Parts: sequence; C-alpha cells; structure tokens
Amino acid sequence: MEHKPAEKVWTPPPALGGRFGNINRPTAGAQFTQELARGDKPLQLYSMETPNGVKVAILLEELAALGVAGAAYDAHRIDIMKGEQFGSGFVAINPNSKIPALVDQSETPALPIFESGAILLYLAEKFGHFLPAGAQRAQCLSWLFWQMGSAPYLGGGFGHFYVYAPEKIQYAIDRFTMETKRQLSVLDNQLQDNEYLCGSEYSIADIAIWPWYAGVALGRVYDAAEFLDAQAYPHLLRWAHQIDARPAVQAGRALFK
Repeated sequence: MEHKPAEKVWTPPPALGGRFGNINRPTAGAQFTQELARGDKPLQLYSMETPNGVKVAILLEELAALGVAGAAYDAHRIDIMKGEQFGSGFVAINPNSKIPALVDQSETPALPIFESGAILLYLAEKFGHFLPAGAQRAQCLSWLFWQMGSAPYLGGGFGHFYVYAPEKIQYAIDRFTMETKRQLSVLDNQLQDNEYLCGSEYSIADIAIWPWYAGVALGRVYDAAEFLDAQAYPHLLRWAHQIDARPAVQAGRALFK
C-alpha cells in the first residue's frame, strides 16, 4: 500500500519535540546579530565537546605536541544547544551553521574554513603532519571521506532515534542499528591487519573517525555499547583504547568541558 504525505507542500510543525527540536530550522542564515570572539593566535577555533566538535581540537593538540608554532590557537565555545551557531558572526564564517569552524588569521585576508573534514585536511596540508604521502595518502582520504559520509547515519540516524526522538519508532531504530553495526564491522575488518586506519601511520583519518566510532564502542556516545554489542569488534576496541591513551587526544576532548 502506497503511503503519501497528508500535505502536498510540507509546512513545519510548531515544535518538533526531542532534544534538538527547539533549534532545528528549515531555513539557513543568521537569526540574530552577534560578533565572534577573536584572540591573537594564528588560528581561531569555534567548536564544542561533541564528536564532530573535538576532531579539530585533537589535531591542534597533536600539532602542539610536535612543537608546531604556527598551529597555536585560541578556542571559543559555540553552544549549539543555545543556538549560538545562528549568530551573524558565526554564520559569516560558516554559512551552514554547524561546528566546528576555523579562521586562519595568518592568511591575508583571514581565511575561514568549515566542515570538520575540510579543516583537518587543510591543517594537515598546511603543516605537513598526519597526512601520509604516496598511495597511503589516497587511502587516508578515502577513510576521511568515509567518515564524513557515514557518520550522519550513526548520529542523525541511530543516535537520534535510539536516544533523542520524542517517540520510539522500532523500524527506525532497527534500520539505523543495522547500518551502524555494518559500519562498526567495516572498521573492525580494516583494523584487523592495520594498527591505524591507513596502515602503520596515525593520521587525520583516525582523528576524524575516533570521536564518533570509538565513542560509541567505549560507551561514551549514546550509552549504546551494550546494545550494539561493541565487544564483538575487538580490533576496533583495541584501536579505540590505543588512541584514547594519547595525551593530545585527552587534551582535545577536555578542551571545551
């Protein structure tokens, strides 16, 4: 039986419900005027402590641990639950109103970059670290873009319907649990014979993927490790704990808390 929407043209309801219902909008652009804070360091990071939000902080802390002076940064918290991502200053550097965003003040004029994968790639290329050369570069970029395309199924799909949706829809939970477990299996298979996702070298692919998938496997994201049977992915868990022990990763995670 074919199911059709009640309306030919969708109109938003007064409230969507759920944890994020009060900040979701069907339109883009600034909703209020607000200047962004700016420090004097070369890089200005605007983010918070979500899985997407900590990626760039981790990379910047890794660069700091290597003594890369040009990667010094100021961190500014953008509270997405308060709608601060819709302020005019933030929208000017990220028209998509999502965290994280970065401004490189060492460039003239200052250069804004948005989308976490793009920022990681920009910084890795700019400073020459955490991006392999040769054939491994292509593999690293494959895994980086894998994360960017896959995580919405984990976050907006599984996480939303398992944790945040105002009503439990079993079909949606089953559908996105199926895909999430498939993705965990993809990672576990890759890590069976590789120390890191691109082989023996820690890279921006690991930095991009770790906050989401290690977070789930370690029970930090969605409190779903038991539900997803995370113990069934031993190679993923080994990698998750290995990266978790890195001081720069710990510093990046703690930055906005």
